[in-house]
Amino acid sequence: MYLAAIIDWHSRAILSYKISNTMDATLVTDVLKEAINRHGMPKILNSDQGSQYRSREHIRLLEESGIQISMNGKGRSIDNIAIERFFRTLKYDEIYLNEYQDAKELKRGVASFIEFYNFRRFHSSLGYKKPMNVYLDGIRQEVGKVA
Repeated sequence: MYLAAIIDWHSRAILSYKISNTMDATLVTDVLKEAINRHGMPKILNSDQGSQYRSREHIRLLEESGIQISMNGKGRSIDNIAIERFFRTLKYDEIYLNEYQDAKELKRGVASFIEFYNFRRFHSSLGYKKPMNVYLDGIRQEVGKVA
């Protein structure tokens, strides 16, 4: 199974994710479309250089949406450290501790963990605040600047 997710770098909030049995362009474009529908248009999207992120469909969606494309340097996973760190946390705090019987059970476990991670888990790099609280506070501040 493959997990694609979009994380907000500032708040570390997971904005969108999807689990699939294939790692392809549809997986990553679906995740991007969901993030846009739920949270609006990002200015920049960073990803690795996997073929799914370099696919015609994904690049077209980014360009048509006016999103600046940022891709890691080849072999430089550190460029995408925020999402890599989340994946590590998910594996060690949820996936490796459970023996899922099927994909449906895995999806429920991951959904539950992401809910916990976003809304109830204190994050040390955020001054022990919760990621979604930091994300929503940032949006409120942006709206306040416009008003």
